[in-house]
Amino acid sequence: MAVTTGNPATEDGPRTSGNLTLDDPWRWMSAGWRDMWAMPGISLFYGVLFAGISMLLALSLFLVELSSIVLPLAAGFMLVGPLFAVGLYEASRRLENDEQLSLRDVLLVKTASPAQLAFLGALLMLALLAWMRIASLLFALFFGLEGFPPLPDFLPTLVFSPYGLGLLVVGTGVGALIAFAVFAVSALSVPMLMHRDVDAISAVLASVRVVRENPGPMLLWAWIIAVVMAVGMATFFVGMVLAFPLVGHATWHAYRATISEAD
Repeated sequence: MAVTTGNPATEDGPRTSGNLTLDDPWRWMSAGWRDMWAMPGISLFYGVLFAGISMLLALSLFLVELSSIVLPLAAGFMLVGPLFAVGLYEASRRLENDEQLSLRDVLLVKTASPAQLAFLGALLMLALLAWMRIASLLFALFFGLEGFPPLPDFLPTLVFSPYGLGLLVVGTGVGALIAFAVFAVSALSVPMLMHRDVDAISAVLASVRVVRENPGPMLLWAWIIAVVMAVGMATFFVGMVLAFPLVGHATWHAYRATISEAD
Protein backbone atom coordinates (compact mmCIF):
# COMPACT_ATOMS: atom_id res chain seq x y z
CA MET A 1 0.00 0.00 0.00
CA ALA A 2 1.38 3.38 -0.97
CA VAL A 3 0.66 5.75 1.91
CA THR A 4 1.10 9.46 2.17
CA THR A 5 3.61 10.42 4.82
CA GLY A 6 2.64 13.42 6.84
CA ASN A 7 4.73 15.54 9.17
CA PRO A 8 3.62 14.90 12.75
CA ALA A 9 6.00 17.46 14.17
CA THR A 10 4.83 20.57 12.37
CA GLU A 11 4.08 23.47 14.69
CA ASP A 12 0.41 23.71 13.83
CA GLY A 13 -0.15 20.06 13.00
CA PRO A 14 -1.94 18.84 9.88
CA ARG A 15 -3.76 21.54 7.97
CA THR A 16 -7.50 21.61 8.46
CA SER A 17 -10.38 23.27 6.67
CA GLY A 18 -12.39 25.93 8.48
CA ASN A 19 -14.63 26.76 5.52
CA LEU A 20 -17.14 23.92 5.45
CA THR A 21 -20.80 24.53 4.64
CA LEU A 22 -23.95 22.62 5.51
CA ASP A 23 -23.88 21.17 1.99
CA ASP A 24 -20.58 19.38 2.56
CA PRO A 25 -21.84 16.49 4.73
CA TRP A 26 -24.41 15.66 2.07
CA ARG A 27 -21.66 15.70 -0.57
CA TRP A 28 -19.66 13.23 1.52
CA MET A 29 -22.68 10.95 1.74
CA SER A 30 -23.19 11.17 -2.02
CA ALA A 31 -19.53 10.34 -2.61
CA GLY A 32 -19.78 7.44 -0.17
CA TRP A 33 -22.84 6.14 -1.99
CA ARG A 34 -20.98 6.28 -5.32
CA ASP A 35 -18.00 4.45 -3.82
CA MET A 36 -20.24 1.77 -2.38
CA TRP A 37 -21.75 0.92 -5.75
CA ALA A 38 -18.43 1.29 -7.57
CA MET A 39 -17.25 -1.74 -5.55
CA PRO A 40 -20.46 -3.46 -4.39
CA GLY A 41 -18.81 -6.79 -3.63
CA ILE A 42 -16.33 -5.34 -1.15
CA SER A 43 -18.78 -2.85 0.35
CA LEU A 44 -21.60 -5.33 0.85
CA PHE A 45 -19.18 -7.92 2.23
CA TYR A 46 -18.29 -5.47 4.98
CA GLY A 47 -21.95 -4.63 5.48
CA VAL A 48 -23.03 -8.27 5.72
CA LEU A 49 -20.12 -9.10 8.03
CA PHE A 50 -20.86 -6.18 10.34
CA ALA A 51 -24.60 -6.89 10.36
CA GLY A 52 -24.02 -10.59 10.99
CA ILE A 53 -21.69 -9.98 13.94
CA SER A 54 -24.17 -7.49 15.40
CA MET A 55 -27.04 -9.96 15.08
CA LEU A 56 -25.06 -12.77 16.70
CA LEU A 57 -24.05 -10.51 19.58
CA ALA A 58 -27.64 -9.37 20.12
CA LEU A 59 -28.95 -12.95 19.99
CA SER A 60 -26.28 -14.06 22.45
CA LEU A 61 -27.37 -11.37 24.91
CA PHE A 62 -30.98 -12.52 24.57
CA LEU A 63 -29.98 -16.13 25.22
CA VAL A 64 -28.13 -15.25 28.43
CA GLU A 65 -31.00 -13.01 29.55
CA LEU A 66 -29.05 -9.77 29.18
CA SER A 67 -31.21 -8.41 26.38
CA SER A 68 -31.60 -4.98 28.04
CA ILE A 69 -27.90 -4.38 27.44
CA VAL A 70 -28.55 -4.42 23.69
CA LEU A 71 -29.76 -0.80 23.71
CA PRO A 72 -26.79 0.86 25.47
CA LEU A 73 -24.35 -1.50 23.74
CA ALA A 74 -25.75 -0.62 20.32
CA ALA A 75 -25.44 3.08 21.15
CA GLY A 76 -21.95 2.60 22.53
CA PHE A 77 -20.86 0.55 19.55
CA MET A 78 -20.97 3.71 17.45
CA LEU A 79 -18.13 5.02 19.60
CA VAL A 80 -15.77 2.38 18.23
CA GLY A 81 -17.37 2.04 14.79
CA PRO A 82 -14.64 4.04 13.00
CA LEU A 83 -12.11 1.35 13.89
CA PHE A 84 -14.10 -1.34 12.12
CA ALA A 85 -14.35 0.75 8.95
CA VAL A 86 -10.60 1.01 8.28
CA GLY A 87 -10.91 -1.42 5.37
CA LEU A 88 -13.60 0.76 3.82
CA TYR A 89 -11.36 3.82 4.10
CA GLU A 90 -8.63 1.87 2.32
CA ALA A 91 -11.07 0.78 -0.39
CA SER A 92 -12.10 4.39 -1.05
CA ARG A 93 -8.46 5.48 -1.03
CA ARG A 94 -7.56 2.86 -3.62
CA LEU A 95 -10.56 3.77 -5.75
CA GLU A 96 -9.58 7.45 -5.57
CA ASN A 97 -6.05 6.65 -6.76
CA ASP A 98 -7.01 4.04 -9.37
CA GLU A 99 -5.06 1.37 -7.49
CA GLN A 100 -5.64 -2.37 -7.46
CA LEU A 101 -8.77 -3.14 -5.48
CA SER A 102 -9.48 -6.59 -4.05
CA LEU A 103 -11.08 -7.98 -0.92
CA ARG A 104 -7.68 -9.15 0.31
CA ASP A 105 -6.26 -5.63 -0.05
CA VAL A 106 -8.91 -4.11 2.21
CA LEU A 107 -9.10 -6.94 4.73
CA LEU A 108 -5.33 -6.89 5.29
CA VAL A 109 -4.82 -3.14 5.38
CA LYS A 110 -1.24 -2.03 5.94
CA THR A 111 -1.97 1.12 7.90
CA ALA A 112 0.53 3.95 7.88
CA SER A 113 0.54 4.31 11.69
CA PRO A 114 -0.37 0.89 13.13
CA ALA A 115 0.90 1.47 16.67
CA GLN A 116 -0.75 4.88 16.88
CA LEU A 117 -4.01 3.49 15.51
CA ALA A 118 -3.90 0.70 18.11
CA PHE A 119 -3.36 3.30 20.83
CA LEU A 120 -6.35 5.31 19.67
CA GLY A 121 -8.37 2.11 19.41
CA ALA A 122 -7.60 1.31 23.04
CA LEU A 123 -8.81 4.76 24.05
CA LEU A 124 -12.05 4.29 22.12
CA MET A 125 -12.59 0.90 23.77
CA LEU A 126 -12.14 2.58 27.15
CA ALA A 127 -14.76 5.14 26.11
CA LEU A 128 -17.14 2.29 25.25
CA LEU A 129 -16.57 0.63 28.63
CA ALA A 130 -17.04 3.97 30.39
CA TRP A 131 -20.35 4.51 28.57
CA MET A 132 -21.59 1.04 29.53
CA ARG A 133 -20.70 1.76 33.15
CA ILE A 134 -22.47 5.12 33.05
CA ALA A 135 -25.54 3.48 31.50
CA SER A 136 -25.61 0.94 34.34
CA LEU A 137 -25.32 3.70 36.94
CA LEU A 138 -28.14 5.67 35.32
CA PHE A 139 -30.34 2.57 35.35
CA ALA A 140 -29.60 2.08 39.05
CA LEU A 141 -30.35 5.75 39.71
CA PHE A 142 -33.86 5.48 38.25
CA PHE A 143 -34.75 1.85 38.99
CA GLY A 144 -32.65 0.92 41.98
CA LEU A 145 -30.27 -2.00 42.25
CA GLU A 146 -32.58 -4.51 40.58
CA GLY A 147 -31.16 -6.56 37.76
CA PHE A 148 -31.75 -5.59 34.16
CA PRO A 149 -35.18 -6.87 33.06
CA PRO A 150 -35.62 -8.61 29.69
CA LEU A 151 -35.81 -6.14 26.82
CA PRO A 152 -39.46 -6.98 25.85
CA ASP A 153 -40.52 -6.17 29.44
CA PHE A 154 -38.25 -3.16 29.76
CA LEU A 155 -39.28 -1.27 26.61
CA PRO A 156 -42.88 -0.52 27.76
CA THR A 157 -41.54 0.60 31.15
CA LEU A 158 -38.97 2.80 29.46
CA VAL A 159 -41.58 4.56 27.33
CA PHE A 160 -44.69 4.64 29.52
CA SER A 161 -43.46 5.13 33.10
CA PRO A 162 -42.15 8.33 34.75
CA TYR A 163 -38.92 6.63 35.81
CA GLY A 164 -38.48 5.15 32.36
CA LEU A 165 -39.01 8.48 30.63
CA GLY A 166 -36.57 10.09 33.04
CA LEU A 167 -33.96 7.46 32.23
CA LEU A 168 -34.65 7.88 28.53
CA VAL A 169 -34.22 11.66 28.63
CA VAL A 170 -31.18 11.73 30.90
CA GLY A 171 -29.55 8.73 29.22
CA THR A 172 -30.06 10.21 25.78
CA GLY A 173 -28.60 13.54 26.89
CA VAL A 174 -25.57 12.04 28.60
CA GLY A 175 -25.04 9.60 25.75
CA ALA A 176 -25.23 12.38 23.18
CA LEU A 177 -22.59 14.42 25.01
CA ILE A 178 -20.25 11.43 25.26
CA ALA A 179 -20.90 10.43 21.66
CA PHE A 180 -20.16 13.91 20.31
CA ALA A 181 -16.97 14.18 22.37
CA VAL A 182 -15.78 10.84 20.99
CA PHE A 183 -16.94 11.87 17.51
CA ALA A 184 -14.79 15.01 17.70
CA VAL A 185 -11.79 12.90 18.68
CA SER A 186 -12.20 10.02 16.23
CA ALA A 187 -14.26 11.21 13.25
CA LEU A 188 -11.19 12.15 11.22
CA SER A 189 -8.29 10.83 13.28
CA VAL A 190 -8.93 7.15 12.49
CA PRO A 191 -8.82 7.55 8.68
CA MET A 192 -5.83 9.86 9.09
CA LEU A 193 -3.88 7.24 11.04
CA MET A 194 -4.77 4.65 8.41
CA HIS A 195 -3.56 6.95 5.64
CA ARG A 196 -0.65 8.93 7.05
CA ASP A 197 2.45 8.43 9.16
CA VAL A 198 1.36 10.71 12.00
CA ASP A 199 1.13 10.34 15.77
CA ALA A 200 -2.22 9.79 17.48
CA ILE A 201 -2.16 13.09 19.38
CA SER A 202 -1.66 15.11 16.19
CA ALA A 203 -4.44 13.17 14.49
CA VAL A 204 -6.84 13.71 17.40
CA LEU A 205 -6.02 17.41 17.63
CA ALA A 206 -6.59 17.83 13.90
CA SER A 207 -9.96 16.08 14.16
CA VAL A 208 -11.02 18.22 17.11
CA ARG A 209 -9.82 21.35 15.31
CA VAL A 210 -12.03 20.62 12.31
CA VAL A 211 -15.05 20.17 14.59
CA ARG A 212 -14.24 23.36 16.51
CA GLU A 213 -13.77 25.43 13.36
CA ASN A 214 -16.87 24.03 11.64
CA PRO A 215 -19.44 23.40 14.40
CA GLY A 216 -22.53 23.58 12.21
CA PRO A 217 -21.43 21.28 9.38
CA MET A 218 -19.76 18.81 11.75
CA LEU A 219 -22.82 18.68 14.01
CA LEU A 220 -24.87 17.94 10.92
CA TRP A 221 -22.36 15.27 9.90
CA ALA A 222 -22.60 13.65 13.34
CA TRP A 223 -26.41 13.76 13.14
CA ILE A 224 -26.44 12.15 9.68
CA ILE A 225 -24.17 9.34 10.87
CA ALA A 226 -26.31 8.79 13.97
CA VAL A 227 -29.55 8.66 11.98
CA VAL A 228 -28.19 6.31 9.30
CA MET A 229 -26.71 3.95 11.88
CA ALA A 230 -29.83 4.09 14.07
CA VAL A 231 -32.02 3.13 11.11
CA GLY A 232 -29.66 0.26 10.38
CA MET A 233 -29.87 -0.97 13.97
CA ALA A 234 -33.64 -0.47 14.25
CA THR A 235 -34.17 -3.08 11.52
CA PHE A 236 -32.51 -5.66 13.80
CA PHE A 237 -29.26 -4.79 12.07
CA VAL A 238 -30.42 -5.83 8.59
CA GLY A 239 -30.11 -2.21 7.47
CA MET A 240 -26.48 -2.22 8.56
CA VAL A 241 -25.70 -4.11 5.36
CA LEU A 242 -26.01 -0.75 3.60
CA ALA A 243 -25.61 1.72 6.46
CA PHE A 244 -22.17 0.60 7.62
CA PRO A 245 -20.34 0.69 4.26
CA LEU A 246 -22.11 3.90 3.29
CA VAL A 247 -20.93 5.72 6.42
CA GLY A 248 -17.47 4.17 6.11
CA HIS A 249 -16.90 5.33 2.55
CA ALA A 250 -18.41 8.75 3.29
CA THR A 251 -16.08 9.17 6.28
CA TRP A 252 -13.10 8.82 3.96
CA HIS A 253 -14.41 11.68 1.84
CA ALA A 254 -15.03 13.77 4.97
CA TYR A 255 -11.40 13.24 5.95
CA ARG A 256 -10.09 14.11 2.49
CA ALA A 257 -12.22 17.25 2.35
CA THR A 258 -11.20 18.57 5.75
CA ILE A 259 -7.56 17.66 6.37
CA SER A 260 -4.84 18.58 3.88
CA GLU A 261 -1.38 17.16 3.53
CA ALA A 262 1.34 18.80 5.57
CA ASP A 263 4.27 20.19 3.71
